[in-house]
Amino acid sequence: MIDLRLSESSCFCVSPKPNVVYHADWGSKEEKRWCARATLGTVGNCTAFAPKLVDNLGSLIGQLRMEAGETGCALAGFDLLIGVPAFYAKRAGIASFRTLLKRLGHRKWKGFYSVCDKPDQISVHRPFYPKDKFKGRRKDDLFRGRGVSSLEPLLRRCERGGNGHKQACCLFWTLGGNQVGKAAVIGWRDVLASALRNGGAVSLWPYDGPLPSLFVPGSVVVAETYPAECYGWFPNDPLGSKRNQDDRKKFGTSLLRWSGAEKVTLEDGLRKEIHAGFSQGDDAFDAVVGLFGMLKVCLSQRSPGEPNEPIIREIEGWILGRES
Repeated sequence: MIDLRLSESSCFCVSPKPNVVYHADWGSKEEKRWCARATLGTVGNCTAFAPKLVDNLGSLIGQLRMEAGETGCALAGFDLLIGVPAFYAKRAGIASFRTLLKRLGHRKWKGFYSVCDKPDQISVHRPFYPKDKFKGRRKDDLFRGRGVSSLEPLLRRCERGGNGHKQACCLFWTLGGNQVGKAAVIGWRDVLASALRNGGAVSLWPYDGPLPSLFVPGSVVVAETYPAECYGWFPNDPLGSKRNQDDRKKFGTSLLRWSGAEKVTLEDGLRKEIHAGFSQGDDAFDAVVGLFGMLKVCLSQRSPGEPNEPIIREIEGWILGRES
């Protein structure tokens, strides 16, 4: 059982609340996509479940809507870029990311999801590069294709680093261990865009309004997350390396401590994984850490980080829980 009354230290309010909270640690490969979920009852009880592989991408949003029910709603967080840089949007004539998502893959945006083989193929309507690990592929090629001389214009505000955050990789670059482009292609094409085009109550935060206003019966609210953002939200046992099982196990004591203090029920499989240091790997670990971070927002222990600037609310988007 979980007590939803605010503690003396709580200073944010996110109400009403979803009855299903879902988090997916996203990747370009199936084996790298893990998810975890929790349910919040009407009388305040909260149960979190063990991580598992993401499946059935095309029906994922529909499944969450069914689980939430007609009178409930779901909050779905994805460790996935949900937005485009303002510089790129201006060149491409994009006024709304939400509207853009529904158009991608059609008409003048037909080739958007097709990753370019050569630098001269790069355009505003086909921005991802390069397709394969060919020698000689450089980010300078991407810069020239975008009409810039450095990386910064191709980054969203929340990706530029500073205030303790590292600079992220450019959305449109698709090579290397920290690339995010291929994962974005899959997430936008197979999950978000298809859900928006097929109708139903799907809201994108922050594009469709402040978080509490989106929690309406029958809806699924989608938000961008970043599990590494949440590591510092459980500060008693700082994370060494998420790729080290012993470090994950040590960090897990913070998760157990927090869930115990908040009376969040942990399903047996989840409790075993936390105690074991997530034997399934760091992707399953990030799925759970991201879920717990989302629960902190839902339980009013952390502000959603509502952005004020129109360009962020309409074009670039924001990371849930990051101070704006």
